Amino acid sequence: MAGIHITDIEAAINFWREKKPSPDGVTLAPELRALAEVYALMIFYHEDEVAEKGFPPAAYAAWKAWFDTLPDTPCIAICSTSQGDETCKGCGRSFEEVQRWTEMSPAERRRTWRRITLEGDAWRFNRYAERAGADPALPPAEPPAK
Repeated sequence: MAGIHITDIEAAINFWREKKPSPDGVTLAPELRALAEVYALMIFYHEDEVAEKGFPPAAYAAWKAWFDTLPDTPCIAICSTSQGDETCKGCGRSFEEVQRWTEMSPAERRRTWRRITLEGDAWRFNRYAERAGADPALPPAEPPAK
């Protein structure tokens, strides 16, 4: 079972902070409170991932609402796995990830997005960046070393 990374919790918190700002600087919207409890426990226990299974329902609903605002797939319609490559040059996903994408859980998809964004060597991040929207939850990838 995939885990939800702390950077995704942070992105979801920021999403809800903008969507439902505190009226008095102290009070949190229910979605923020649910995510903040998970985030605080992650910090306390020095964890960078929390299991998707067992995620508190209110926090998961808040995280999933943020997740649903992200691009559906990293695909940029240049699929080299269909040509026999083990890893797609266009999006950076493995053949198995491309094949299983529709059955993957949200956390599994985010794990894949995180990996390909951090690697940053797929064409979606350089050669054909105009075809792909940036993933707002992750920092821009460093250009590949030459």
